[in-house]
Amino acid sequence: MRYTFLLYTDPADIANMTDEDWAAEKEVYGAYIGALQEAGVFIDTDWLQPVQTATTLSLKDGVKHVQDGPFADTKETLGGFFVVDVRDLDAAIAWAEKCPAAKTGKVEIRPSAMGG
Repeated sequence: MRYTFLLYTDPADIANMTDEDWAAEKEVYGAYIGALQEAGVFIDTDWLQPVQTATTLSLKDGVKHVQDGPFADTKETLGGFFVVDVRDLDAAIAWAEKCPAAKTGKVEIRPSAMGG
């Protein structure tokens, strides 16, 4: 079954990170990706640009609305995702617990609508 881990963080928590901090963060995530790959459950991942770079589109009621920035003004923002293929929700939770984002933010676990 495929699950997507949506990684949320408070931008204030990373606002003052140095180049060295980012390098260390990339190493931690690299190790996590390596563990997922070694276990044969890794499907995909991406690290998103900051929320300020977002553009939101709506065609509700047939009218096109384009908005700079995110749709909702929230404290935590979506920063990236992982897609894994594991046997069940318990296995997905076990992998999400190992995700570095769980230590500083939140990891939302969603099953794929397409199954797996």
